[in-house]
Amino acid sequence: MLIAGNWKLNKTLKETKDFFKEFNKLVSKTQNMILVCPSFPCIPAAREYALKKIFIGAQNVFFEEKGEFTGEVSVSQLKSFCDFIVLGHSDRRNKFSESNELINKKVKAAMKSNFNVILCVGETLNERNSSKTNSVLEEQLTKSLSGVALKKLFIAYEPVWAIGTGKNASKEDIIQAHSFIKQTLTKLFGEKGKKIQILYGGSVKPENAKEILSLPNVDGVLVGGASLDPKKFAEIANHKK
Repeated sequence: MLIAGNWKLNKTLKETKDFFKEFNKLVSKTQNMILVCPSFPCIPAAREYALKKIFIGAQNVFFEEKGEFTGEVSVSQLKSFCDFIVLGHSDRRNKFSESNELINKKVKAAMKSNFNVILCVGETLNERNSSKTNSVLEEQLTKSLSGVALKKLFIAYEPVWAIGTGKNASKEDIIQAHSFIKQTLTKLFGEKGKKIQILYGGSVKPENAKEILSLPNVDGVLVGGASLDPKKFAEIANHKK
């Protein structure tokens, strides 16, 4: 299982160091893959202070290698510190208006440099209420992965309506969405598509992680707020399926 933490825009360098000082001790014996994705300035510190078995990832990347792109970061600049790149997160799609076409360029750039890519997909509340969940997921997967040479790909299903809203996806919601994603990946990539791991991300906490991780086609979780607390995140990371 892959237990991934997305810190979003949180933690300073000191807070990053303090986090791993406690977290390392709590997860030293786990057999799960653990991934932590800090903001860009804290990535080198995370790489320095985390246990070697903990993977470090970036929350975004740009598709061009160099040039007049103020404020962006390239894959080569991340290569010395990161193993993973998260792309297409709902924050990027909805707050920064990233299109499937732009995300597709980023996926290709990351995979060309041999990064593990976590592609996030998920529907908003309005799309869910309009019975568009499957069509949204299919469009996001198809367009974001168009022309991609399948390598180290993970998918994270994050229903936007269940993130920080007080609403929770039911077991049935998660099972249905993950099953549909698996079917779509199989259509896109054939037998290889069946082997792509699918994470769930939507207000994952120690209280609900065990149940979520027991569901079919759930190969891990993408954790937001709970990943900021070393004890809470360790409780999830140490889960045995």
